[in-house]
Amino acid sequence: MDYIPVYEGDDEDGSSIKITPGRLQRIGVKSEAAQIRIIAEPVRAPGTIQLDERRVAVISMRAEAFIESVENVTTGSEVRKDQKLMQVYSPAIASAAAQYLSSPSLPGSAQRLLNFAVPPQLLREIERTKQVPITFTWTAPRDGIVLERNVVEGMRVMPGDVLFRIADHSVVWALVDVPEAQLAGVSENQPVVVRVRSYPEKRFPGRVALVYPHLNSSTRTVRVRIELQNPDFLLRPDMYAEAEIDIGSGQPTLSVPVGAVIDSGDRQIVIVDKGEGRFEPRPVSLGRRGGGYVEIREGVADGEAVVTAANFLIDAESNLKAALKSLTAGAPQ
Repeated sequence: MDYIPVYEGDDEDGSSIKITPGRLQRIGVKSEAAQIRIIAEPVRAPGTIQLDERRVAVISMRAEAFIESVENVTTGSEVRKDQKLMQVYSPAIASAAAQYLSSPSLPGSAQRLLNFAVPPQLLREIERTKQVPITFTWTAPRDGIVLERNVVEGMRVMPGDVLFRIADHSVVWALVDVPEAQLAGVSENQPVVVRVRSYPEKRFPGRVALVYPHLNSSTRTVRVRIELQNPDFLLRPDMYAEAEIDIGSGQPTLSVPVGAVIDSGDRQIVIVDKGEGRFEPRPVSLGRRGGGYVEIREGVADGEAVVTAANFLIDAESNLKAALKSLTAGAPQ
């Protein structure tokens, strides 16, 4: 039979108890040391993928024109900057080009042509050939994907008509809604991980670009914009997304597993494993939670072992012992 040593003063604290090794094994007691670690405190916010509105270009004419021909570019096509889109004839642009050719030294003649937003290649072509072309080649102003094509051969277009709309998909936004209660920990430039339903195994890293200034009174959430690199075009507009934002302090702090804390509402305790079957309930002051751990601000020292399994049984026995001792102390001698 194994004996557990008894130390002087052990019995002075009615809350401390001793448990035999056999019983420890039967009830499945497990302990883990309190350690200094960085506690991750993730906020998960749902939202959708959207285009970066700064990377959308509209192609329209600033003068009346006629479409001579259109390249093999359709909605959904990927285009490159300066790629040919269409051939255009415009009397107003031709007149401005002729004036520029006849008086290239006059700043006003070049400016008049630029006011029609013609591609820069047109000016270089006029300077090179010393001729005004009958039709002008209109090119893409940026790399991107064609969102709209509203032009066909032979049509007449008026100033302001949207002919093409092109968007760069290499950088996109995730617009997510963060609960009001967790907003204080979210700030610009924080690292974020985004997941989408189409690729559940992939993690898309990004950063908080903007915390919007208004609260949605219906959902009690605030919109947060996350900027994501999208070189492979896997992220598509209107995809459902979930962002994980770590709002932890990033500073190492003393912590124990969440399961080690017994929270009765008005007090929080842990069971300290003092070795050789001796246990002591100890009140603690808690801080941040995250990643399965909770910060200990007061009550436990670094390296002290706390019970992480069967701690409720030990706490119940400790309370029973304390109650019985109190009754015994109050009984008449």
